[in-house]
Amino acid sequence: MRILIVEDEIRLAEALGQIMEENKYTADIVHDGEAGLDYALSGIYDVIVLDVMLPKRNGFDIVRELRAQKDQTPVLLLTAKDEVQDKVTGLDCGADDYLTKPFFTEELLARVRALSRRQGDVVLNELSFGDLTLNLSAYTLQC
Repeated sequence: MRILIVEDEIRLAEALGQIMEENKYTADIVHDGEAGLDYALSGIYDVIVLDVMLPKRNGFDIVRELRAQKDQTPVLLLTAKDEVQDKVTGLDCGADDYLTKPFFTEELLARVRALSRRQGDVVLNELSFGDLTLNLSAYTLQC
């Protein structure tokens, strides 16, 4: 499984990468929101672990942009923002899970496993290629 870690605190990012690798995951690490969005849009990740307070672009904006681009990669927001309203905002903007810092490694890994299991449950109702859109539910093709 390939995981993208977007975290601006270098030591924490490295620790997260090490935790993932020790658990047989491949982890790519970036340290700002713009790079995080670019990497996330590549479509090669099974799960994205995303901080909210990032330089250049915040995590909420990244999730909104991913969902606007129809990217359904599971996103776990990992952040120090622990107010209820922050959690609501994060989940409402499209994140799949929200974990506050400090956290227990076992819980983080369990949440990553849960998100990766859910990824197989996604059923696409539309397929797009160029200016063509096939709606599998309505059996229609739009140009």
